[in-house]
Amino acid sequence: MRVYLDHAATTPCDPEVVKVMEPYWRVKFGNPSSPYRLGGEAEAAIERARAQVAQLIGAASGEVVFTGSGTESDNMAIKGVAYKWQKRGRHIVTTQIEHPAVLESCRWLERQNFEVTYLPVDKWGIVRVSDVAKALRSDTILVSVMHGNNEVGSMQPIEQIGQLTRERGVYLHVDAVQTGGSVPISVQELGVDLLSLSAHKLYGPKGMGALYIKKGGVLDPWLHGGQQENRWRASTQNVPAIVGFGRAAELAGERMVEDSSRMVIIRDKLMAGLLNHIPDLKINGHATARLPGNVNVSVAGVEGEGMVLHLDAAGIMCSTGSACSSHNLKPSHVLIAMGIRHEIAHGSLRFTLGRSTTEAEIDYVLEVLPVIVEKLRVMSPLVKERVAIS
Repeated sequence: MRVYLDHAATTPCDPEVVKVMEPYWRVKFGNPSSPYRLGGEAEAAIERARAQVAQLIGAASGEVVFTGSGTESDNMAIKGVAYKWQKRGRHIVTTQIEHPAVLESCRWLERQNFEVTYLPVDKWGIVRVSDVAKALRSDTILVSVMHGNNEVGSMQPIEQIGQLTRERGVYLHVDAVQTGGSVPISVQELGVDLLSLSAHKLYGPKGMGALYIKKGGVLDPWLHGGQQENRWRASTQNVPAIVGFGRAAELAGERMVEDSSRMVIIRDKLMAGLLNHIPDLKINGHATARLPGNVNVSVAGVEGEGMVLHLDAAGIMCSTGSACSSHNLKPSHVLIAMGIRHEIAHGSLRFTLGRSTTEAEIDYVLEVLPVIVEKLRVMSPLVKERVAIS
């Protein structure tokens, strides 16, 4: 059996998405900036897709800017606000559990003499609104907090944070790469100024992202050249990928309720089964305020890398953390920020379910993983030391 449980890393492109993209490679291949009909067809396709993405998050069409990825969207938002508003202040607030695209952007800004406050999270991986309030200063220009964590799935209190930033006149950027297409998003209700999305997380193509910029928002563009994307991002647009992103967003909006409801049921089955079948196992992240398809666990006495390799040999694909950190031997920065000890954090697994995940696949995981853990624990020196999970 082949079981793919790493949808937080990437999702398969939906056949309907592939179908709508195909003409824009070979037939409707025009440059959208060209004045003749072929260019006009491409431009019209981009605007249709822009409207589809905007509808997914409750935005106006003109508030969506297409980028090359969710990472680019994060960089564009954070660096763009920082440089545009640096005369007003050079202080930024974020959390310790953000995606590397946010953390590395902030660290780069620190080298440019900006000051960044990295807020802690509680044991569930959730930032305290009171900590955000205390961190805000007269020179704070930006708060950047992710919507749903890519590793442990915990949802952040964005609406309450948005109330704070609106009252203080501070920009709020939200990385919604993991939640876009998985949970309902209304940029108005959340109170965000900037929001990042990625196509390949919602069954669209890789190499395509979007940044919501609230009407009236101002930031410095970071890619200079032509007048594409209303001057926010120069470069000839990737028309096939944009068209695919639009269709993927449309499908996500249509299927979200059904997909999420089904995933919650089998997610909870997987969590309960793992707890029942594997001793010294802990579920990481909030029990209910979490992404519908996320299951992150720590297994005492076993290395996560070993479990992943044995699961792969059995046809089960998952990860030890975020895909962007899969070659990093350090324990997850998210788990460490949650207070989980290094030796336990090293024994973490992330299963992320998708639209096609079945109960039979979950049953197979519950059959295979306990055997793997028992086998690895026999060989592990950590077991001799009896490392406790808590």
